[in-house]
Amino acid sequence: MLSTAFENPQDAYAGPVKSWNRPEVPRLPGHGPAPLLWDTPSRSLLEARPLAIANLYVCGITPYDATHLGHAATYLAYDTLIRLWLDAGYDVTYVQNVTDVDDPLLERAAATGVDWRELAASQVALFRGDMQSLAIVPPDHYIGVTDTIQPIVAAVQRLLDSGTAYRLGPDVYFDSAAAAAASPWHLGQESRLDRDTMLALSAQRGGDPETAGKRDAIDPVLWRGEREGEPSWPGGELGTGRPGWHIECSVIAQDYLDIPMTVQGGGNDLVFPHHEFTAGHTAALTGHDHAEIYSHAGLVAYRGEKMSKSLGNLVLVSQLTGAGVDPRAIRLAVLAHHYRDDWEWTDLVLDEGIGRLHAWAEWAARAGQGEPLLDRLRGALVRDLNTPAALALVDAAVASGAGPAAGDLTAIHALLGIDVENH
Repeated sequence: MLSTAFENPQDAYAGPVKSWNRPEVPRLPGHGPAPLLWDTPSRSLLEARPLAIANLYVCGITPYDATHLGHAATYLAYDTLIRLWLDAGYDVTYVQNVTDVDDPLLERAAATGVDWRELAASQVALFRGDMQSLAIVPPDHYIGVTDTIQPIVAAVQRLLDSGTAYRLGPDVYFDSAAAAAASPWHLGQESRLDRDTMLALSAQRGGDPETAGKRDAIDPVLWRGEREGEPSWPGGELGTGRPGWHIECSVIAQDYLDIPMTVQGGGNDLVFPHHEFTAGHTAALTGHDHAEIYSHAGLVAYRGEKMSKSLGNLVLVSQLTGAGVDPRAIRLAVLAHHYRDDWEWTDLVLDEGIGRLHAWAEWAARAGQGEPLLDRLRGALVRDLNTPAALALVDAAVASGAGPAAGDLTAIHALLGIDVENH
């Protein structure tokens, strides 16, 4: 099989430049407080209070097997954060990438006999539809890696020129020790893991610690030189190749957000190596920290094991909605779990979401008014996105026998993303 080299990234794949339609987020009276968010490096709650615009980057999908409930849980967590920022009166700039060229995508394409570009495009389209059905606020900038090749090439060249990267054959690697000496970052700063754990996770999560000749076994690849049968792009002095995983998010974030950004978000499985080295690349390139807060969502299991593409134990949003499940029930089923918790998806979890939606809809039509919910919902949610506590407040109002107070349904719509009245 011959190598596929592209003179222009657009020749390879048009790129997921279009996001999905933005759901209605009603304006509420007054403003809520700035949310408190758990910061992984400091192991503490920090106030996510931007100076001007709230800047958020959430790592996006590698487009195959989209969208499973683990994805949905992560993006619902940061959808809640965005809604709280909007309620607090902040403008928000939200960026999400799509890793539309990477080893797992190429492996799946080869295994299924589908062109990798077609696989990426179809899965991104499915993801967009799932996000829209779940009423998740879309990113302002939705960026494919294949649309960012030349800025990545320039960034890798700068790292080489500064001595924080080195060549190894056709590849270019990040020099962790040199970056630590030249920037505010050091290995372990974000993850706080010991070296043995880093080595193990690097091997499991896309690293190559066994590669001979690296200055440090944990050093990640920045630019992967051209391999037969793989897509590649001109890299100038770097040679023909394609980007490493972590540099893509670093460059996209720098292009679209103020650095340090307010919050870097993603699933718990991204703490190391992905967020660790994304922060390292940004610090080496800019001299600044990558983010003020590093936030991570827990993992969703199914049938006793983490929901995983490699294991194939996936529950897809599109399967549920295709079977007639109301997306609002899926949203409620996920929001019933705290975003940082690991939990398991079961039929009972879905049944509870469906039952809760039915009970809330009946309550919405009930006469009489209970105590207003707005201030109490704000108080629950701003403390580390405590959606289970917020749902419990609505459940208590439903159980009270009275109907919703004026503004309750609007508050639920704005803060929890559940439009109770409309189907």
